[in-house]
Amino acid sequence: MAQAKIHAKMNDAQCSKFSRTLSMADRAGQLLESLDQLEVRVEALRETASAMEQERESILEMIQSIQNGQELRNISAGEREELNLTANRLMGRTLTVEISIGTIRNSQQEEALRKATSVIDEIVKKLLDDMEGGRQRLLALHAACVTEAPPVPIDQKFQAIVISCALEDQKQIKRRLETLLRNVESAEKNIKIMDHQKVEVPKANGCQ
Repeated sequence: MAQAKIHAKMNDAQCSKFSRTLSMADRAGQLLESLDQLEVRVEALRETASAMEQERESILEMIQSIQNGQELRNISAGEREELNLTANRLMGRTLTVEISIGTIRNSQQEEALRKATSVIDEIVKKLLDDMEGGRQRLLALHAACVTEAPPVPIDQKFQAIVISCALEDQKQIKRRLETLLRNVESAEKNIKIMDHQKVEVPKANGCQ
């Protein structure tokens, strides 16, 4: 009888231990599930912030386009001044919106980003001296960032640098190049418009 009671107590202890183990596993599973759900929300948060960042850049670019556009030159000085004041006010309010999305990088990715940024910065410095040449260089860099076959030559060296960057940095580099190309195209159009408005010098009498 005593031996039976001992066996019963041992069985109860084993069952209790087994029950606690299952409970711990269940809790761990629930915590893991919660973290998985939070990971989805974190990625959604980063995507939303990235979309907001792109919207901010788009608004700034559109304001600058209006300020530098030909339409602003075809109105009276008073109206132009009022529109510029409004544009500057909107520019200031847009700039007060600060969005920061950090990117985790290893040392190789940091070095690759530094090199890619340096290459683009060098081209930007020379844009005013050679806009067409700079545009062709930017096109070659942009071609290195796209997956589809581009209609222009690819800068293979730059492509190798970009591939070594973090994925989020690759997207940022591509977006920066696209913005620069749009700005160069807009500047070239404005230059052509201004050039067409130049005053022709009258020919001297007797000259052909």
